[in-house]
Amino acid sequence: MTATDSGVPEKDSLRAGVARRWARWRLPRETDPLFVYGTLRFPEVLIELIGRAPEFESAELSGRRVAALPERVYPGLVAANGVANGFLLSGLTAREWQVLDAFEDEEYELRPVSVHAGDRHVYAWTYMWTGPVVAQDWSPQRFAVEELTRYLGKCTAWRKDLVLVSGTV
Repeated sequence: MTATDSGVPEKDSLRAGVARRWARWRLPRETDPLFVYGTLRFPEVLIELIGRAPEFESAELSGRRVAALPERVYPGLVAANGVANGFLLSGLTAREWQVLDAFEDEEYELRPVSVHAGDRHVYAWTYMWTGPVVAQDWSPQRFAVEELTRYLGKCTAWRKDLVLVSGTV
């Protein structure tokens, strides 16, 4: 999907993204957790997209970093020396997985990972970025102050378009 300057997929590419993503042969099971590190770490964003904030648990993913992306307000998870901080979301329904998968840009790949949550190693899914990045790490604090309000509006509009396109969500 192409993205607007706000970082939210454009309406014209939404249909193709929904068809491609929902045609995926397998999405994670409802019992599988999702490691989130960027905009999905904000309960407000999840509420706009899926109507609720699932259970959150702090987690870390070694060998990765949360990179800023060129001309986008959201980040990408890429291989690097270091640790990516984020959260495990659990209890997502099949429909919620579909919505989140449709929301993610085409340059993300859903991949299994092993994260540290407290003193446990947990297998989870995450969205890895496959496109270009910038040298700086993405800042959730900066995003919250400078972009979150506008981003929530874009998420609301995207969700309404998804309902119109899919007719089922």
